[in-house]
Amino acid sequence: MLTRRHALMLLLIAQPWMAQAQAQAQATPQRIAFVSHAPDSDTWWNTVRNAIGHAAADFGAEVDYLNPSDGSIAGMAQLLDGLSPTKYAGVISTIADFGVLADPLRAVVKRKLPLITVNSGTELQSEQVGALMHIGQPEFLAGKDAGEELAKKGARSFICFNHYPSNPASMERCEGFKEGLGKRARMVVVNLSGNPAENQATAAAALRQNSDVDAILTLGPTSAHPVLAGMLPVGKRQPALVTFDISQDIVAGIRSGTVAFAIDQQPYLQGYLSVALLAQSLRMPGATSNNLLKMSVYSSPKVHERVARYGLSLKYSKSRHIHSGPGFVSRLNIDKVERFSGQYR
Repeated sequence: MLTRRHALMLLLIAQPWMAQAQAQAQATPQRIAFVSHAPDSDTWWNTVRNAIGHAAADFGAEVDYLNPSDGSIAGMAQLLDGLSPTKYAGVISTIADFGVLADPLRAVVKRKLPLITVNSGTELQSEQVGALMHIGQPEFLAGKDAGEELAKKGARSFICFNHYPSNPASMERCEGFKEGLGKRARMVVVNLSGNPAENQATAAAALRQNSDVDAILTLGPTSAHPVLAGMLPVGKRQPALVTFDISQDIVAGIRSGTVAFAIDQQPYLQGYLSVALLAQSLRMPGATSNNLLKMSVYSSPKVHERVARYGLSLKYSKSRHIHSGPGFVSRLNIDKVERFSGQYR
């Protein structure tokens, strides 16, 4: 978490760079391409797009949001191949499929377009394509942090309901949660499918067969919803439920106490910080260190105003990359999260 002390230190160090950036802010805005793998139908990305607009206004940039309308990875590769240095000064992109997108992303860097990767993909993959940094939520770390929270309450065993077992990142969440609980933690993995009715029956059976576990981890609404339907009424003995991501049913579960907390990767920060940092790097050619770039952005009052308004957690890090999450959503902040759900949370 970025404390008041950290913020003050960053402000003092970054003042010369901020002055330079502000002096140049009146110049013609640099145009940035933000390339996403999301189809037009994926409303989750509305939060990212709103953040892009805010950062563009706050840091004097022009940003074109580009995506394949059908979510095709091949279509995304074509978008990356078509980015020209004559039109764009920098690029932000997801790494939805490293096997398909690695070469197009490397080609972007070879065309002398500074690159920041966000959301999907790993920090290692980001480095391998030559990006300045990656902004996202490391899945193992997110699970570990959540496990440590429940370990404080004595949890030592759990069921991990995995609705996309074909994705290796999903098991990173489960394994991280197990490590967070401690060395003696016991994990039961239950794989779910894409069939809601089938999932509800599978979840109910698993809850009956493993009624002695202390906790339940679900990896998103697709697995959380059938589990919520199969849990005992509030007041009965039941394990603590923790889930990734937010939905109306999950919000209701947090309010009722059925859901202990949700793990939020804070997509707003993925959109906002990527644009802010790339815009600053284009205006501060002497800032060769990622830490200097981060200091110049993190010390901006506009950034802290956005973070405070939407109840976000801005994490301080000395590493090359930025962790947008995990942010935890509980009864303490659910009012603000629900208010801005789908827009800024």
